Amino acid sequence: MIKKPNELNFSNKKFAVIVAGVPGIGKTTLALSSPKPLLIDLDKGVSRVVARYRTDTAEVESYDELVNDLQNTDLSNYETIVIDTGGKLLEMLKPVVIKEDAKNGKRDGNLSLQGYGAIKRKFAQFVSFIKGLNKHLIFVFHATEVQLADDIIGLRIRMEGSSKDEIWDDIDIGGFVEMRGNTRTIGFSNCSRYYAKGTHGINGIYDIPVLENGVKNNFFTNLFNSIQNELQQENIEASKYAEAMQTINDVNICSNLSQINQTFDKIKTMEHHLTSKEELWFALTEKAKSLGFKFNKETKQFE
Repeated sequence: MIKKPNELNFSNKKFAVIVAGVPGIGKTTLALSSPKPLLIDLDKGVSRVVARYRTDTAEVESYDELVNDLQNTDLSNYETIVIDTGGKLLEMLKPVVIKEDAKNGKRDGNLSLQGYGAIKRKFAQFVSFIKGLNKHLIFVFHATEVQLADDIIGLRIRMEGSSKDEIWDDIDIGGFVEMRGNTRTIGFSNCSRYYAKGTHGINGIYDIPVLENGVKNNFFTNLFNSIQNELQQENIEASKYAEAMQTINDVNICSNLSQINQTFDKIKTMEHHLTSKEELWFALTEKAKSLGFKFNKETKQFE
């Protein structure tokens, strides 16, 4: 179904997110700052989260068990599914894709080149599956340091194969957590040291609040709210733009000089949104030209 810009509604959009960083930097706690999270503890590491920041947690042993639990459990109390870690999930996908097609694996049980492609597709299907449940999705990934140049140490998410770069295709926003001086930060923009992804106005480096003195663990809750508010404002602006562009009908029916100037006065004095003023002015001048009229800059009228 084709929709006009003003017909698009993102007020309930759900986000797929990557949170990456070296072990022990607080990735899981940060991921649990999302709205009403359910932690899928594939790494068996929830004990390392400070008790007051823990949330409901599920432990599963296989990908099939994970999907079955999510399909057959009442998830109405949760708004976000947190996968800790994404690397462990991808490991769980290995036997799945090999079972689906033997060519996805080698004799030693590792993935073939074709298998890595199958892993990427299965990962994308999982993202779509969670969004289909109307939930946010956060993947926690361990990161490892890599030597990029003589003087540059980079960060990459820890997983085998080329999929480490390609899985960003299925993510809305994602960044790396690191220390800058004494401040813990997350960077959502690509730089010389790591891949990241910023959309919907989210980019650059954000300070992560220090969780002390009663500070709430709500970084991602606030971030998601800010994105949704921005999308809602964009939708309102698109609706106003569509309303303003209704004046194109007045332009189209112009057949004489009086109608051209009357429509010009209307375009000049009406409230515009986005590019409505430029578009309507261009349409009017083209219509006037087709009727043999041109605009006089001194009199500010068509003649």
